[in-house]
Amino acid sequence: MKVTVQADFAVIGGSGTLSSDFPFGAEDPGVVLLEDQLVFETPYGESPPFRLFTVDEKPVLTCKMHGWGRQVSRADASRQIFWVLREAGVRRILGEGGVGTVNHLLDPRDIVIPHDYLDQSMRKDVGLEGHYLLVMRDAICPEMREVLVETAKEHYLGRIFSRGIYAVTDGRHFESPAEIAMLKGHADIVGQSICPEVYLAREIGACFAGLYFVVNYGEGVVKNWSHKDLQDIFYDDAPMLSRILLDTIRHLRAVGECECASLRKETLLKGIYK
Repeated sequence: MKVTVQADFAVIGGSGTLSSDFPFGAEDPGVVLLEDQLVFETPYGESPPFRLFTVDEKPVLTCKMHGWGRQVSRADASRQIFWVLREAGVRRILGEGGVGTVNHLLDPRDIVIPHDYLDQSMRKDVGLEGHYLLVMRDAICPEMREVLVETAKEHYLGRIFSRGIYAVTDGRHFESPAEIAMLKGHADIVGQSICPEVYLAREIGACFAGLYFVVNYGEGVVKNWSHKDLQDIFYDDAPMLSRILLDTIRHLRAVGECECASLRKETLLKGIYK
């Protein structure tokens, strides 16, 4: 199936909203489902299923778990998703997920809206056609971050951090104590779902920002984490996170005043990329 849908906004779902069947777990009367189980043919294989809905008449595309849930590499899953988003004309992308702590001052159920990232994954070369030089200054859109922070305050009485550095690892396992120790002083949270998203968002000329919910202490930070606590967070807090994302879209314009689009430049390697 070719990409025939159009949307200005997208939400790339992670573990934070998975249990709430986003966007329905939010029980938001302004949400209208248009199409479901949309699967598209891409140059990188068949896409994961997308859902198209509107929130107060704003069209939004969403997919679950960054497309990871099938027998496909994470690199190809990311390419499939962002190829579809580009073809659909998406200009503003929200990500979300559960993360662990690196900074010992953070606790489970803190919300972090990071301003930067540290990529420790093996997926740094993931891209589409490679026609652009991507300037990764302000990789996480400052304008979208500001709206996310203010919207989160409307829905959540817990601690909300308006900046932080997200360290990205490959997973799917959690990090070892030595890996967390190596990241201390360099990052605040750790997870697996902000890269290569920031690279691909910049490549398609879209803004990206993310809402990340602390679900566990990193190994060796404060105390050992509990699987029961992780389970409770997974099921109990997903509707609230969904409501933050939906209201953030309500407050965002499709085209902002940020500089994100200008940080995608034409490549100088004309003889290599055709």
